[in-house]
Amino acid sequence: MFGKTKGHALQWFLSKKIEENADYDAFCVFDADNIVDKNFIKNMNKKLCQGEEVVQGYRDIKNPTDSWIASGYAIFYWMMNRFYHLARYNLGLSTLINGTGFMVKFDVVKPNGWQTYTLTEDIEFSLQRIIAGKKLGWATDAIVYDEQPVGFKQSWSQRSRWTVGHIQCMERYTKDLGKSVKDKKTLVTIDGLLYIVGSIPMFVITILLLVLNAGLYMGESMTRMELIKNYLMYIIPTFILPIFTGTIIMILDKRPIKPMIKGLLCYPLFLGSWLAINFKCLFKRETNWEKIEHVRDIKINEVI
Repeated sequence: MFGKTKGHALQWFLSKKIEENADYDAFCVFDADNIVDKNFIKNMNKKLCQGEEVVQGYRDIKNPTDSWIASGYAIFYWMMNRFYHLARYNLGLSTLINGTGFMVKFDVVKPNGWQTYTLTEDIEFSLQRIIAGKKLGWATDAIVYDEQPVGFKQSWSQRSRWTVGHIQCMERYTKDLGKSVKDKKTLVTIDGLLYIVGSIPMFVITILLLVLNAGLYMGESMTRMELIKNYLMYIIPTFILPIFTGTIIMILDKRPIKPMIKGLLCYPLFLGSWLAINFKCLFKRETNWEKIEHVRDIKINEVI
C-alpha cells in the first residue's frame, strides 16, 4: 500500500519519471501552500550551472505575526537560515534540505529513486548525501514563503512528527555516519555526525545532568547557590539568549521588530514546548502522518 508521507509521494512520483526517462536537468520541491519568489528558478539554475547538485533555498515565513506559535517558527527558521545554512555553506560544510524550497539534480535520483523511510525525509536524504561524502548547497536568493501553524495543537503534532523522524534518522544512520567519518575523514562527514548525535543524545545527557544536580543538592553534596548557578547556566543560554539572538537576526535581515515583540518574548515558551515534545517522544512515538491545515490566503505582494 502507498505510504502517507511526503517521502513516499516523492518516491512514487520520481520513480514514474525515471521509468519514463524524463528529460529533466533538475526538479524543485515545494509545499502546496508555498508562495515562491519569481526569481527562485533562475537563482537555483545558477547553482545548478555552478555544479551544485542538491541546494536548499531560503525558507521564509508567510505569516510570522499570526500568533506566538507562528512567530516561534519564524524566528527558528530565520536563525537556521543565517546561523546554520549560510554559516556552514560559507565554511565549506554541508547544509541540510529543509522540507520545502529545495532543488535536486535529476541525475542524483536516477540510479535508485528517492529512497527515504522516516518521517523526516528531508533530513534523511541530506544524511544519505553526507554519508556519501557529498555537500548540500545553499541559495540565499532562492526564496520560498511557507505558512506555519497558528495553533498550539497542530504545532505540537507537527513538531512531534519531526522529533520522531529525527530519532528514526539517528537510529538508522548514526552507524553509517560514523563509518563515513572513519573512511572519508572529512569535515563534512564529521559535521554530519555531530549534527545527528548533538540533538536527542545531548538532550538526554542534559536531562541526566539536571537530575544529577538535583540529587546532589538533595544529598547535601551541593549548596543551594551552586544548584541555582548550575541551573542558570542551562536556562539562560537555552531560553533567554535566543530572544536576543532572534532580535539580532531581525536587525541583520532588516525585518521590522515591533510586530514581532510578542513572538520574541514568547520564544522561550516555544523552545520549552519543543523540549517537552522531545521528552515525550523518548517514550511515546506517534508515527502517523497528519495533515496540517493551511488557511491563510496571502498574495506574493503581501510578503515582499
